[in-house]
Amino acid sequence: MLPRTGRPIKGTSKRDKSLQLRMSKEELILLDECAKRLDISRTDVVNKGIRLVKDGLDKK
Repeated sequence: MLPRTGRPIKGTSKRDKSLQLRMSKEELILLDECAKRLDISRTDVVNKGIRLVKDGLDKK
């Protein structure tokens, strides 16, 4: 059998869920600036933000 082809999984878990959101032009500019300065994707910026908020909640 041939090995499975396609895009490799990034990280340890499969990303099979999708989220669509609306944001203002200013928010999109901020998101793009963060992604560019960190040299990561928009998705990775959002994921880092989620982890930061979660870590803050866990410290309370």
